[in-house]
Amino acid sequence: MIVGVLSLQGAFREHLRAVQRLGHEAREVKSEKDLRGLQALILPGGESTAMGKIIERNELREPLRDFAANKPTMGTCAGAILLAKDIIGETKNYLGVLDIAIERNAYGSQLDSFVGQGTVGRLHDFPLVFIRAPLIRSVSASVEVIAKLGEDIIGVRSNNLWACTFHPEMTADTRLHALFLQHA
Repeated sequence: MIVGVLSLQGAFREHLRAVQRLGHEAREVKSEKDLRGLQALILPGGESTAMGKIIERNELREPLRDFAANKPTMGTCAGAILLAKDIIGETKNYLGVLDIAIERNAYGSQLDSFVGQGTVGRLHDFPLVFIRAPLIRSVSASVEVIAKLGEDIIGVRSNNLWACTFHPEMTADTRLHALFLQHA
């Protein structure tokens, strides 16, 4: 399988390595032509505002939207913000393909980053790394919640779209990447 990782800013290298460790071909995505031939796409954690500006500058918004509408796409942390239809406190969105409302930096600043453990789908004892993490405040009826931390929604799935507010790429555990790619 050929998996692309949006490689504009953020933790894209870690996702590329995770995909390769699972035995798949991983490609950097920086332009529309890089989307050709991909079977799945990962939007990494990083700085969503910076990524959004680069997406616009590189004329990637519509190609990414089209890809996400038709093929397996997963957003982690900032990537989840890129996918969200509603970003709380903002009047616009980036790709707007996943029917969730998300709040940036919901757990606080960089100093409030933390590591936990939880269940994601059928993955038990999964390491959860939160860095200036957003929080999914609400989901539509078409969105399945696949992970919570206490009462907080931290992972969702809707058809081919997956999003989590933590950083699975920041650990050696590739089970979430494998689960996502099994559905690709």
